[in-house]
Amino acid sequence: MAKKGSLFGNLRQFDGYAKTLDDFRVKTTTGASVTVISALIILALVCSELIAYNTPTWRPNLVVDRSRKEKLPINFDITFHNMPCHMLNIDVMDESGEHSSATFSQNIIKTRLDLSGNPIKSGEAAKLGDSTKDASKALQKADECGSCYGATPLREDGCCNSCQDVRDAYIKMKWGRIEPKEIDQCVREGWLDKFENQSNEGCHIKGKLLVNKVRGNFHIAPGDLFESHSMHIHDLKQFISGAPDGHGFDLSHTIHKLKFGPDSDNEAESILAVTNALGGTNKKANQARVVYQYFLKIVSTELCPIKGNPTFTNQYSVTQSENNIKDGASGLPGLFFQLDISPMHIIYRESRASFTSLFTGILAIVGGVFTVAGLIDRVFYKAERAYKKKVELGKTL
Repeated sequence: MAKKGSLFGNLRQFDGYAKTLDDFRVKTTTGASVTVISALIILALVCSELIAYNTPTWRPNLVVDRSRKEKLPINFDITFHNMPCHMLNIDVMDESGEHSSATFSQNIIKTRLDLSGNPIKSGEAAKLGDSTKDASKALQKADECGSCYGATPLREDGCCNSCQDVRDAYIKMKWGRIEPKEIDQCVREGWLDKFENQSNEGCHIKGKLLVNKVRGNFHIAPGDLFESHSMHIHDLKQFISGAPDGHGFDLSHTIHKLKFGPDSDNEAESILAVTNALGGTNKKANQARVVYQYFLKIVSTELCPIKGNPTFTNQYSVTQSENNIKDGASGLPGLFFQLDISPMHIIYRESRASFTSLFTGILAIVGGVFTVAGLIDRVFYKAERAYKKKVELGKTL
């Protein structure tokens, strides 16, 4: 024990935690109960604090999008249940005036389906157009250079050796569809028979588009494309007339996927960003000439994890519209995806609480719970003593 008047003896005057003698301490059942409950509460809160410490959080930040000059990738996967593949065309248009047919410049893959939705030839896929092997045979070196019938050939050798070559050249020139019976290559490859045999089929289309990051649209519509008097026109004769066996076509479809940006399976992306809002959309047409419009508001998004490289993607909201084209009225049936690019950019940054905040939180939990528990115990203890005194005085209520 420090002597009176010594340095340590004087230091005792600053003790903020004065002790009472053990002889004057009273232990009660109520106090024990409050202590046990307080310990359990502290244990639970400390565990939750540890879980929160080990669980990273994502914090959003909104900035101006500076990547407007970049191309916007579009990944899509759509099934048409009552439309053969050879009748479908994909076109891209935007406010800058750029218009292109995705058949030529984009990576688009199609697979023929039966009416039950099963692939007709398992694992076989081809570019939009002829999905048979006859066109491949025609691409082989021929004795003569096939005519393109006035159109500019797309092949480097300047020839159109297959019916598909002629069709692609005509569509690129925007002259409309060809008459297969008037084209030698089509007659040789039996395209008329293919149209009849493939008319009662569906089509699974998937692929990737690269478009300008401006307001515009891309659409999937029946009929070959051509231009007349600077107007964008699809030849709908075959679509409206239906199949030779009387079977009618329609644009019933299922959208399996529509994503803007890299096609990744990032877990954080699927949780934070709405990147595939149209996934699972199923539409059944009640007539042939139906216009399905999807108005998309696209927002550029960046995910910055603590470890690893940032992920750049796009999330979007959608408003849907479905209109039937009445007989005699003008209009192009098809699927129209209207793109509206937001000027804003969302950045999600992953963060984790520091060890200092964890330590401070645990101390606050322990101190706070014991302080409140002490107050509760004191109230119960005083109430119990008052009650016992009344009992002793015979004044029990």
